[in-house]
Amino acid sequence: MFTGIVSDKGRLRSIEKQGDTRFVVETAYAPDSIDIGASICCSGCCLTVVEKGHDDGQNWFAVQASAETLNTTTLGEWSEGWNINLERALRAGDEMGGHIVSGHVDGVGRIVSIIPEGDSLRFIFEAPAELARFIAPKGSITLDGTSLTVNEVNDMPDGTVHFGINIIPHTQSVTTWGVSKEGDLVNLEIDMLARYVARLAEKE
Repeated sequence: MFTGIVSDKGRLRSIEKQGDTRFVVETAYAPDSIDIGASICCSGCCLTVVEKGHDDGQNWFAVQASAETLNTTTLGEWSEGWNINLERALRAGDEMGGHIVSGHVDGVGRIVSIIPEGDSLRFIFEAPAELARFIAPKGSITLDGTSLTVNEVNDMPDGTVHFGINIIPHTQSVTTWGVSKEGDLVNLEIDMLARYVARLAEKE
């Protein structure tokens, strides 16, 4: 489990196509603090550490992703030099600064527009039609591993949903949102509570 509070902004060092795809990520995390087999949330996707090290003055860890993961997330779009939001798995006693995040991506969204609004940026995202009913004003959502609050929701004629989120300067500086562009794809995880509420409503 995670909280959606990004603790490091990593950089993709290399991609190796093997049976699965191996990603090597440069990080501020000390190698001796990472266990082999540990889970790290990489831009919203929970991945397992298979190797770690330190060379050329840089810490790094390696993870593997299956073809299914590449097809159902944005990971298939990643390239060397890509910036990645990182979060270590939640431990008992850790502060819950965001909301409960599983690291299991529900779908891929898209940035429709980015508009300056005061000191913040107002992002408008598009989510797939099958996830529209889980997104509500003032609700929580995880985008590229970041816990964010939905401001407004607009249902579109084609069944998709557009929703707005404000991202403050601090978040822009410590995550990948500061370099995001219109048209970029994002990993989207709906709020776990919204999932269960929708299921209960189906049974009424």
